[in-house]
Amino acid sequence: MIAWKNFPLPVLPGKSPDLVLHDTALDSAVPVRTDGEASLYVCGITPYDATHMGHASTYVAFDLLNRQWRDAGNTVRYVQNVTDVDDPLLERANAKGLDWRELALEQTQLFRDDMEALNVLAPDHYIGAVEAIDWIVPAVEDLLRRGLAYRVPGDGTNPAGDVYFSVDAASEMDPEDPAAWHLGSVSGLKPEQMLPIFAERGGDPLRPGKRNALDPLLWRVKRAGEPFWDGATLGEGRPGWHIECSVIAQRFLPAPFTVQAGGSDLVFPHHEMSAGHAYACSGSPLARHYAHAGMVGLDGEKMSKSLGNLVLVSQLRSQGTDPAAIRAVLLSHHYRTDWFWTDDQLTSAEQRLSRWRSALPNTSRAEAEQMLTEVRTAMARDLDAPAALAAVDAWAVMVAESGRANTVTADGAELAASTLDALLGIRL
Repeated sequence: MIAWKNFPLPVLPGKSPDLVLHDTALDSAVPVRTDGEASLYVCGITPYDATHMGHASTYVAFDLLNRQWRDAGNTVRYVQNVTDVDDPLLERANAKGLDWRELALEQTQLFRDDMEALNVLAPDHYIGAVEAIDWIVPAVEDLLRRGLAYRVPGDGTNPAGDVYFSVDAASEMDPEDPAAWHLGSVSGLKPEQMLPIFAERGGDPLRPGKRNALDPLLWRVKRAGEPFWDGATLGEGRPGWHIECSVIAQRFLPAPFTVQAGGSDLVFPHHEMSAGHAYACSGSPLARHYAHAGMVGLDGEKMSKSLGNLVLVSQLRSQGTDPAAIRAVLLSHHYRTDWFWTDDQLTSAEQRLSRWRSALPNTSRAEAEQMLTEVRTAMARDLDAPAALAAVDAWAVMVAESGRANTVTADGAELAASTLDALLGIRL
């Protein structure tokens, strides 16, 4: 699958400090060691509706990570998936009277357009779940052979043969290995805390025949009216959600890779189970660190497709909104915080960009260098974009108070513009 177009990334003098990042699994900020090579997996969309601000906030947040790493001198490998076959997509396609493949293609292209407009660096590998089925099938077959997965008998509602991952068996794979996965490794939750979340976020704790209510689906055998693929010894069907990301990540990234990222609603069960699948498949942890972005809401509720309370990037763009202003709103909130979108924030962001653009032709090289240093310091400190924006605001005030009017050399303006583009993804 093709991603989207990248704009050239400016190269800045010097380099960023090493990154300190809040690790969800450790619940603390930790230095992220890369040794010159960093790797990132950000879970992608299920393409049944357009990109809302919750999506945009997540992808912009970890675009900052990608940019910080690159400015610190790292080579970055970045992978993102598209869950282009899943229950919500099929349900939405049926409700709209569309072929599910048509809906997936349409919404995936809209997402690409939104990401390009927001100046999000494209992944090196952009992989659809459908593309990955030939890699997923042998992985699930191997888990079955090794007793880490099992088939569930049929009942009055479901046919026999669905394959589930055994969280208990996987948790006991290597009790002496401190890096081994066990249920709760990523989320820190206890089973009694997991059960209601599991039911809410795509799990089926009440499915008859499961060994543990928290066991996630690996392979769903063919049902009437649903798409299916050849599963070899698994039978015709389609993959579960979590195994998709595990297999794609391990195919294209080191084991373990540097950071697994996504929205905070993916901590459990998605990242918990993806990590479990990866360890069960390979004996290696999925990732060294886990990072998660907060939720974006509207009118006191989390912004979500199910609630329908969406502010869509594409709609704002179609109304003539500057994508840089949308991005500036997102950056004005620390990536780990939950917040609510308001139109006033967009107005403030547009005014902020106007002040920056006015300062740009009048800045000296020294002023731009000071701003670069302060932005780098902020971004190395757990991607503190609000502090970075405050540094740019201070630069704009300093330039305005200097009283100069087009009397400085162009290299100051070039450095200031390159700083905003390279580190914050804002193109003036």
